[in-house]
Order: sequence, then structure tokens, then C-alpha cells
Amino acid sequence: MKNIRPVSDLRNNYSDLSKAVKESSEPVILTKNGYADMVLMSVEQFEEREYKNQMHKKILASEAQFQKTGKTRNIDEVTERMIANIKKRATSNV
Repeated sequence: MKNIRPVSDLRNNYSDLSKAVKESSEPVILTKNGYADMVLMSVEQFEEREYKNQMHKKILASEAQFQKTGKTRNIDEVTERMIANIKKRATSNV
């Protein structure tokens, strides 16, 4: 279920709004004059969305490269690189 709140909650109920954003796994849609105006999300939600967006871009680039060249990579090389990236990401979040 979408969490929709008036933009005035930023001013009048900031603490409640901040708590709602941090406790929810979904962003909060802020409305102005009854219409969606902006979206509010926690830093963690934003970073996760950015990470997924970057991964999606890399997958699309890989697919395009394959279509162009027909070359693939060895599964062991791919697995090794993925594990290294996961470890790097995990240590950067500490």
C-alpha cells in the first residue's frame, strides 16, 4: 500500500514523517493541493535503488556488447568478479 502524505507534513510533522520513511520499505509520496508533488525516501532506500539501477545499466550494456561481438565470459571469471564486488560493497557499508 502506498504511503501518501501532504507536503505540509514536512513542516508540521517532520519527526513522524521521518520515522514513517525509515520504518517503511517504500518511499512516501508527498502531495500538494491534492496532487503528487515529490517522493521522500530514506538514504538506504535511495542507495539500494541506485545500486539496482547501476546493475540494470551494466546488464543492458553487457547484452548490447554480446549482440555486437557475440563474445561471452567464462562463468568462473564472472563469479569471481561478482564475489569481489559484493565484498567491496559490504565493506563500504560498514
